[in-house]
Amino acid sequence: MEFFVHHRDRPHSRAARHGLREEHWSYMDGFAAAMIARGPTLSDGDGAPTGSVHILDLPDPAAARSFAFDEPCYQAGVYRDVLVRRWRNLLGRTMAEFPGGRTGGNRYLVLGLGAGRPADLTPPPERDELIAYGPLLSDDGSAWLGTAVLLRAPDPHAARAVLTAHHYAAVEVHRWQFGGRA
Repeated sequence: MEFFVHHRDRPHSRAARHGLREEHWSYMDGFAAAMIARGPTLSDGDGAPTGSVHILDLPDPAAARSFAFDEPCYQAGVYRDVLVRRWRNLLGRTMAEFPGGRTGGNRYLVLGLGAGRPADLTPPPERDELIAYGPLLSDDGSAWLGTAVLLRAPDPHAARAVLTAHHYAAVEVHRWQFGGRA
């Protein structure tokens, strides 16, 4: 089962996050084989981390919650909140297989929070800039709750355009970069 996990930083937690970098990476190393994509969200101003995104394949919802809440930065109070949702990998690849590589261009997380009927259940025809794409689902996988996309785009407005307008209660666009050890 694939899961989308988004940890959002608590205000003024930058120093604590930085101090836990090695513990965070060591923890993530234990999940390396399960990782589909990972990396920090970043502020528009100074590029400081504002959160972390992890998309991974785990046995069940309990394992996903354990992954999210046992994470060292969460345990230390760095994160304000956590979103854990089932997810379906509609591209069938990991971020390491993204043809555009780890660097170059602007990268974004686009998070559409569902409202009403499911939308964007298939990736757009132009997939070259998509890093990860899939629906957010209920724990049992039966209810559509939104869509999460990682992509390369020229700007936030172009990134937002990957999701159908007026089909979501809210759409968030965050700067994002490939994560993991350098």
